[in-house]
Order: sequence, then structure tokens, then C-alpha cells
Amino acid sequence: MSEHLPPETLDDWADALREHFDLSADDVPISLILDLAKDVANGVARPAAPFSAFVAGLVAGRRGGSPDDIRAAVADVTKLAGEWQA
Repeated sequence: MSEHLPPETLDDWADALREHFDLSADDVPISLILDLAKDVANGVARPAAPFSAFVAGLVAGRRGGSPDDIRAAVADVTKLAGEWQA
């Protein structure tokens, strides 16, 4: 059974991911992704948040994977969530 990650250990987990996958801090913008998840959860549905974060990462990678590509993909998903009407 897995345990939930306490908020105070999020930085440790992000550091472990960065180290394992050789990523920089700009590659893993924690607050940007958390804001995306919040906006999608509130604008669409809570279960849509992790899926949407995955899609934003996929889109950013296909666009080139730079920090600017990440921010642009997150902005696109956030905008879509804000305009969403089920």
C-alpha cells in the first residue's frame, strides 16, 4: 500500500526525479504544475488534473522540451480548462 507524499517532502521527491532523469530545476517547475493541476481540477474535474499534467508534459516535449515550451504547454492546457464547459 502506498503512502501519500506529505507536502514538505515534495522538494525531496522532485530532487530525486531530477537526479534520476538528469533534469534541471527549470525542467520540473513544481509550482507551475501544481497550479495547472488546481486549475484543471477546478475547471474540469479533479481526475482530469494528473492526466492534463501528463498531456502538458507530452506536448512540451514534442515542442522541444525547453522551459519556454513547458510554460507554453501549461498555459495552453490552463486556458482550455478555463474555457471548458462540459
